[in-house]
Amino acid sequence: MNVTPGSPNLSPRVRRLKLDYELLSNRFRDWPLIQISGTAGMPPEVYRFTYHIRGLCVAANGDIVERHEHVMEVNLSLGYPRRPPHCRMLTPIFHPNFDASSVCIGDFWAASEGLDDLIVRVGRMVAYQEYNTKSPLNGLAAKWAAQHPELLPVDPREVAPPSVDVPARVATAAAAAGVQNASPATAPEAKIVIE
Repeated sequence: MNVTPGSPNLSPRVRRLKLDYELLSNRFRDWPLIQISGTAGMPPEVYRFTYHIRGLCVAANGDIVERHEHVMEVNLSLGYPRRPPHCRMLTPIFHPNFDASSVCIGDFWAASEGLDDLIVRVGRMVAYQEYNTKSPLNGLAAKWAAQHPELLPVDPREVAPPSVDVPARVATAAAAAGVQNASPATAPEAKIVIE
């Protein structure tokens, strides 16, 4: 028996995990700035992403220096997608919204947001294209960012790969939700864009 993402035999969580894996694989295939560098589970519940984006870290002598590669682990708990993924950096980073054990995504996570969009957002954070100094995880980085706005963003390149074909994305989201023959007007939303 061939099981598809929209199969009624799969739980909503497993359908979502399969959808996420398909979207992530398609969106970041051949994209040099963000790569899936590891997974665990089938469908994956743990991901490792490598960002080839300029960010900052603290050198051994205390200087703030550029770092060109960052690795993040994403764990999709049993409460996912109602509960946000747990994201943590595996490489050093100096940023207001990152600490040694987590990445602050609570300000913008919604169950209807695609995991692929979250991964792009974290990449923008690494590059200092997005940051929040009002409720930081790293107070020193927040103070530094507030004092050095002329140095930001550290990496101005567009982090997101070229857009995924919208009809294909809608069809994939609809299949994961168990909807047949969906059009962009009738399909469930695949993501929410927060400005």
